[in-house]
Amino acid sequence: MSDTLLAIFSFAATIAFYYLSKAAYKRKKVLWLAPTVAAPFAMITLVIVADIPLDSYFQYTHFLVMMLGPATIAFALPIYQQRAIIARYPLTLTLGVITGLILGLMSSWVLVRLFPMPDEVASSMLARSVSTPFAMQATVKFGGIPDLTAMLVVMTGIFGMLAGEPLFKAIGVRSSHAKGSALGAASHGSGTAKAFEIGHEEGVIASLTMIFTGIAMVLGAPVFSYIL
Repeated sequence: MSDTLLAIFSFAATIAFYYLSKAAYKRKKVLWLAPTVAAPFAMITLVIVADIPLDSYFQYTHFLVMMLGPATIAFALPIYQQRAIIARYPLTLTLGVITGLILGLMSSWVLVRLFPMPDEVASSMLARSVSTPFAMQATVKFGGIPDLTAMLVVMTGIFGMLAGEPLFKAIGVRSSHAKGSALGAASHGSGTAKAFEIGHEEGVIASLTMIFTGIAMVLGAPVFSYIL
């Protein structure tokens, strides 16, 4: 198969695996069927088994990464749609953003200190607790590797999906605002999806917290990189 056909096949397979896993997860809410878990695993397996060169795989799929830019701008829509929620719960959102941002940065800093690693890898970890479009922009200011940060973001989100609800039950968290803020600030998109499974209000709070935490990370990245 020619490189062009491999590239087209890779692009089509990536899209197909995403929608298939999304449909499967909608039918049965188990972690391993979530698009952020199943689709990458399936695609990695296909690339290895079919021996697809990475250059061929990225020839057309890099357009998907380019869509992160428009996706960032699109975050303005839920902010506009939920402006009444923002006006009603400004303290909840503000505290969620500040707490999530500080704890996300500090937990990454502690991990770097406990487990020494190359500077670029350590820097790539700092923005792992915000949504991918924001994290990839912020990590440039930290001196990290955007692609590595994106992978760490996915891992963080999956962990939040898995541990969030059991942790709430263990420590007795019942407030819908607290659950939404925690999932949105700590586990970004994956956490927000989980929050919507718990309840609509949790999901709305999570989505707004996720967006504002990401914006704060990008705007504050030059200062955070200097401090840390």
